[in-house]
Order: sequence, then structure tokens, then C-alpha cells
Amino acid sequence: MIALGCDHGGYELMQEVKAYLDKAGVEYKEFGCFSTEAVDYPVYARKVADVVLNGSCEKGILICGTGIGISIAANRIPGIRAALCSDCFSAEATRLHNDANILAMGGRVVGPGLAVKIVDTFLNTPFSGEERHARRIRLIEGTEE
Repeated sequence: MIALGCDHGGYELMQEVKAYLDKAGVEYKEFGCFSTEAVDYPVYARKVADVVLNGSCEKGILICGTGIGISIAANRIPGIRAALCSDCFSAEATRLHNDANILAMGGRVVGPGLAVKIVDTFLNTPFSGEERHARRIRLIEGTEE
């Protein structure tokens, strides 16, 4: 199950992402927003982060206008590794090396065709499990000095 969240700036791109997920048969749960009416992105970052952390959703996708604000908000939550990606290489690398659990994108930055390729890459790339990357994640999380 994938958790989805966006603000008004990411609403339209999220509709494209949902259409892709529907076509691909990927289950998801929406946490808002549900229109282009102005809202506060930290609310949706928190909702998605909470369900990723509690395990009811495996990963999350967050979209705001640039992807910057919503990724910052998500990364303030311990245990979240949200990666702002605007290309497939970054989406692949953040899964392989950082075991990122939330993908963030900018609705005013990334077009729909590229966005679905980024989502596909993010969702289908496993963490490498290499010790050097696992160690770095522990350092990020503060569980290793």
C-alpha cells in the first residue's frame, strides 16, 4: 500500500500519479488534499509520514508545487527519509543507497510523463542492503556514531 499526499500545488500532478497507479494495479490510500484550493503542505506530509512509520503503508508519495516544502516537512519526522526527485536516476539511487521511504516531487517542476517514470522507478527499486549504505542510514537515524 502506498500513501499519497499533496497540497494544492501538487494536486493536478497527483491525479496523473493516481491514474498511473490505477493502471499498474498498485494499491494506494489518499490523505489529501482533494482540490486546488490552497492548503498547508505540512499537514499532508505528516499524514503520509505517520502511516509510513506505523507500517500501514509501505512507502509514500508527496507532491507540492516545488516538492521542497513538503519534503522538508516530512524529513522533520524521525524515521522518514523523504527524497525530492526530479529525475529517474535520483529516484533509483535514493532507493538503492538511502532506502528512502517517501518520494517527493514538484507539481510545477516535473511533467506528468516524467513523474510516472520517477514513481515507477522509486516503487520498483529495492534497497541494495549493502553494509556501507545501511551504516549511513544508521548514522542518519542517529543509531550509530
